[in-house]
Amino acid sequence: MNKRLIALACVAFGVAELLLVILSWLLSATRLEGVRSLISSEGIRWFVGEFTHMLALPLLVWLLLLLVALGCLQRSGLMKRGRGYRDRVALRVSLAFVILYVVILCLLTLLPHAILLSATGSLFPSAFSRALFPIVCFGVCVLSLSFGMVSGRLRTLTDIFDALTFGLQQGAPLIILYIMLIQFYASLIFVFG
Repeated sequence: MNKRLIALACVAFGVAELLLVILSWLLSATRLEGVRSLISSEGIRWFVGEFTHMLALPLLVWLLLLLVALGCLQRSGLMKRGRGYRDRVALRVSLAFVILYVVILCLLTLLPHAILLSATGSLFPSAFSRALFPIVCFGVCVLSLSFGMVSGRLRTLTDIFDALTFGLQQGAPLIILYIMLIQFYASLIFVFG
């Protein structure tokens, strides 16, 4: 991940936000219909009161889950090329865990009146389809952690916790970029929406 590029994008969104504040003030001062100022009392109340709501989107949860899954994948050693005997055994065991995971998902979705089906008995839309991305991320974590534990790369609870948080540490710049991007987008909607 190119942190310099992400930092430049964050600065660009920060500058764009500042320009939007000035532009919204100028356009609202000319009494242009449908434009609200970000530095009016309404705009400041909106910004302070809605800041958490603006950020709390499913996209943020997806980003966090993706970072956790990718961190587990990287720290487990599953993506390394050299495969010794222990790695081959670990790969077989982790694939067995994934097969068990898939069987459990099939039981929860494919049987008649399964728990994760919709009220009409379909997969799309249903609880399963709404949770498909988290289900895949959890499956990647199961695969990665089981491989890492059996291969000996993840020996202690601390190692497992480090694997779960590694992706968040590496992806922290993306979280900042997300905050800047969503804030700018929400401000645009407030000013012109």
